[in-house]
Amino acid sequence: GQNSIYSYDDLYQIGCIGLCKAAYSDKGGCFSTYAYRLIWNEICTALIYANRRAAKECELIPEVLGKEDSLDEHHELSMILDRLEANASEAMAKGIRAIRLSAEGYSHAEIGSILGESDKCVAARISRTRKYLRSHPDLAAF
Repeated sequence: GQNSIYSYDDLYQIGCIGLCKAAYSDKGGCFSTYAYRLIWNEICTALIYANRRAAKECELIPEVLGKEDSLDEHHELSMILDRLEANASEAMAKGIRAIRLSAEGYSHAEIGSILGESDKCVAARISRTRKYLRSHPDLAAF
């Protein structure tokens, strides 16, 4: 499409890279199924990372968000979270870190691998931490 991150040619090339990886690492069995999965994973991974990059770029441009003071608010919120994380229990600090990673676009599984926990544990930790943060007076303005 016209507004896509990648053109069709880009996606084709990414798919070809997946096909090459499949050919290089094939250990027998049904090659077409194996190649399909590697091609699909290669394209999905490229789109996920491109989407994360685009989201981070949008965060840095206040006009995109429609708020001129969003950078100041973001900085203030970040400072409050830094302070809360430093003074929180180990479990709550992990929860704040998990929320930050989630806001950056990481999945619960990816956060779990970073924190050394299962994705279900991450989901529960984020839920408990959100509840805690909602009740915190410093964050009432947000």
